[in-house]
Amino acid sequence: MEKILIVEDDVAVSDLIRLNLEIAGYDSRQAFNGSEALQLIAGYAPNLILLDVNLPDKDGFEIMGELKSCNLPVILLTARGSVADKVKGLRMGADDYIVKPFESMELIARIEAVLRRYGVKHDQLVFGELEVNLEERIVRSGNLVIDLTMKEFELLILLIRNKNKAMSRERMLELVWGYEYIGETRTIDIHIQKIRKKLKLEDHIKTVYKFGYRLEDHK
Repeated sequence: MEKILIVEDDVAVSDLIRLNLEIAGYDSRQAFNGSEALQLIAGYAPNLILLDVNLPDKDGFEIMGELKSCNLPVILLTARGSVADKVKGLRMGADDYIVKPFESMELIARIEAVLRRYGVKHDQLVFGELEVNLEERIVRSGNLVIDLTMKEFELLILLIRNKNKAMSRERMLELVWGYEYIGETRTIDIHIQKIRKKLKLEDHIKTVYKFGYRLEDHK
């Protein structure tokens, strides 16, 4: 399991990131200032750092300067949207730069892309006879390629990464559609029906009464 250090002084934002990383299958630790982050790195040995630029003691650029010898991938998180800040971060060695607020799926996708570049993250998920290539966005069952829409594909990834866990419709909408959906949740039911049929997962995707769905691994 890949390890990610979250360096973010806003506790609510940090907790939300950690929850999303847990759902996506990552191990994570939290640091709320630069000094704490630098102390954690040696013992935790993260595979990637999510680093907020605006921290109470040292800003993200200062911390990046102290991390040069560690050769760790860094994604900068900031509310700043100026081109100058982006250029500064990238020139200092940041692997990516994401401006807050951001959607959960966008953050996970950027993390996956950086980890793949470093040879840490594999670009394939397997469930039974299904093989899901994350980079090519292709689903195969044996030699057969199965066409999925973008949302069907992302929903399948979410289910596989959380196999044997019950997930609410609301949570799936938030993670895949990128917002908190209020009211009608039938869009999830429609997409689940299509995934079940296309991938022959009728016996694996179980309905959790008045809650959501669970992808069951029968091994």
